[in-house]
Amino acid sequence: MTDGADRSWTYELKRDDLGTSRVVETSLDALADGEVRLKVSRVGLTANNVTYAVLGEAFDYWEFFPAADGWGIVPLWGFADVVESTVAGVDVGSRFYGYYPAAGHLVVRPGRVDSRGFRDASKHRENLTSPYNAYALSDTDPLYDVATEELQILFRPLYWTSFMFADWIIDNRLFGAQSVIISSASAKTAYGTAFELDRKDVRVIGLTSPGNKDFTAGLGCYDEVFTYDELDNLPADTPVMLADFTGKQSLPGTLRDHLGDALVKVAIGGMTNQQSASVGTIDDAGTETADHPVTFFAPQQMRKRFLDWGRDGITDRFAESWNAFLPVADTWVTVTVGDGPEGLENAWHDVYSGHADPAVGHIISF
Repeated sequence: MTDGADRSWTYELKRDDLGTSRVVETSLDALADGEVRLKVSRVGLTANNVTYAVLGEAFDYWEFFPAADGWGIVPLWGFADVVESTVAGVDVGSRFYGYYPAAGHLVVRPGRVDSRGFRDASKHRENLTSPYNAYALSDTDPLYDVATEELQILFRPLYWTSFMFADWIIDNRLFGAQSVIISSASAKTAYGTAFELDRKDVRVIGLTSPGNKDFTAGLGCYDEVFTYDELDNLPADTPVMLADFTGKQSLPGTLRDHLGDALVKVAIGGMTNQQSASVGTIDDAGTETADHPVTFFAPQQMRKRFLDWGRDGITDRFAESWNAFLPVADTWVTVTVGDGPEGLENAWHDVYSGHADPAVGHIISF
């Protein structure tokens, strides 16, 4: 399917069966005053997007880009270009990094427009999580580099989560643990978290599948790597916390069986598995059990750090970590590029199935 002069499309998932999808043709209606139309250019698809879909109801991810009842449009991070504008300061031809629908186009209502970009002030987004409403103008974005655009598409949103998750763990002094176990350790957000924890001299243990063990061990950011069949080999003589990226309800309890009271904290950082656990939020920290872990929500820690450090402080700290991570990540991943709705469909089912090669990063051009 290709976009016509007045036609576009959306890629939608069945909310109660994320393996079922459809492509819906849409019309490009005339813009109202105060609106801008962006043509989505290039986006990434990773396990992070599976997390958005699995937690779509609980964390309102489906509300950013509404669809028909029973269907959802998964959010994707990437770049889009302005093709129509009624707003001064948001010019046709400008390129913006941000949060886009799985679709050919997005209409936004820019607010707080400045030299760095804008925020979408559309009515349906005004009560949704603020960081997801920001769009950064590539021409003035200090993190943008055309030479590394593909790595930015894949890792920038993930690494914000990794950076803030590691910061939250350290900010809470590892909740009394002496090391952090990271499950689904070959996943990009997981090893981004491990990279930042390792930089801060935290002992990190990776859990992964047998097929991904060599890849995970080769990353160099884990002190030890075990498979799920090797849980008996996990050290149980010092307190540990679990940073879980599988989303499997059974894993925390299984680890509790092996580690006993040595497992002092369970926090979910993402879900590479389609099964959604029963979870709390980080506001519930300290109240969770092995059967009811707390879910880390990066924007909450971001808001805390904006108060602690200020906007420039958090940006500078992230930039320093990002600049250390990017050249290393470039050696860890091979980019594969799909095209249009068909490419998006193929990438979604590859990642959603849980069988995606951890050394491959999916980018889709529209």
